[in-house]
Amino acid sequence: MSTQNPAPWTSKIVTAVLVLADGTVIEGTGAGATGIAEAEVCFNTSITGYQEILTDPSYAGQIVTFTFPHIGNVGANADDMETLADSETGGVTGAIFKMPITPPSNYRSAVDFDTWLKKRGIIALCEIDTRALTAHIRESGLANAVIAHDPNGNFDLDALKKRAAEWSGLEGLDLAPTVTISAPNEWTQKPWVWDEGYADGTSPKYHVVAMDFGVKRNILRLFSGLDSKVTVVPANTSADDILALKPDGIFLSNGPGDPAATGEYSVPEIKKLSESGLPLFGICLGHQMLALALGARTTKMHQGHHGANHPVKDHTTGKVEIVSMNHGFAVDGESLPLDVEETHVSLFDGTNCGLRLTGKPVFSVQHHPEASPGPQDSHYLFRRFLNLIKETKGEALVDERA
Repeated sequence: MSTQNPAPWTSKIVTAVLVLADGTVIEGTGAGATGIAEAEVCFNTSITGYQEILTDPSYAGQIVTFTFPHIGNVGANADDMETLADSETGGVTGAIFKMPITPPSNYRSAVDFDTWLKKRGIIALCEIDTRALTAHIRESGLANAVIAHDPNGNFDLDALKKRAAEWSGLEGLDLAPTVTISAPNEWTQKPWVWDEGYADGTSPKYHVVAMDFGVKRNILRLFSGLDSKVTVVPANTSADDILALKPDGIFLSNGPGDPAATGEYSVPEIKKLSESGLPLFGICLGHQMLALALGARTTKMHQGHHGANHPVKDHTTGKVEIVSMNHGFAVDGESLPLDVEETHVSLFDGTNCGLRLTGKPVFSVQHHPEASPGPQDSHYLFRRFLNLIKETKGEALVDERA
């Protein structure tokens, strides 16, 4: 069965569709790569940073619906990439926009956005009511779906509905192997400076080992900016191999998929690392798997948190910060053991957004303090981690809020 061309009084020709597991069919025009792919549909409320969002490895296995209507105005460039493992792959399966892709109009643009989407294999759907789709997700939850783009508009809707309904979804899915690096790698690049670009750190004082479950580049840059060399290791690296690198601190990265699935091999190693006495810091998936290693539980969320305008309260300071978030699983705050303190909480829905292990230099957060994209309210967490390293060395501390 194929879709029919629109009535003669309208010029719109359907060249892309989104088919939800419940049988809903949403028609629009295609952009980016052609083909068919199944994934989970979420929505993101950010109004900036679309390239960083689409190259965030945490979005592997997902289709991102942008609630901001105009996407493409800054084009794309090599500096705003977030995926580490392979610059040509990693990140989202598909993208959905309200309007046709906007032509680039920015001095940093190196390639138009549609060409960039094609190169990365991202299927895009344009000219649909993204507000209605967002409302559907809010009411019905994150949706399993199939996205398809065919310039000729030929779609077998019955087959696509069947494929969407039969896709297993993200629960129970370990996606870290699809986005992690294949071998240890050293990172020295520091944060971007306006009109100067990136610089490399020289003679760093500290050494951080980062477990890569789908790490974002800006996380590594912020570590490097705090006088640290970062050794990035694959997701399946053992605790013994990490400790053999003699780090001053250990980092558990963000990443995609179900933390319980990735945790089948990583949680035992993370537990050993948390008992090592070394400072340990986790973000997003790393936060979730640290919680599992400490005896807590994780759950699948109804609609997840995706955007750069989420209010989170830091109980350790009493302050509220606006943060960037991207997760569809969460730590069950009620399941935290007695020796684990909840440090951060979402002011949207009360879900857990941070923890620390009492008596040890171990902590983690659910949100993305690297702010790429997003506000920089949570940059202090990297200085908090640096202070834990300094404490173990008997050095003077830095001001977290500097």
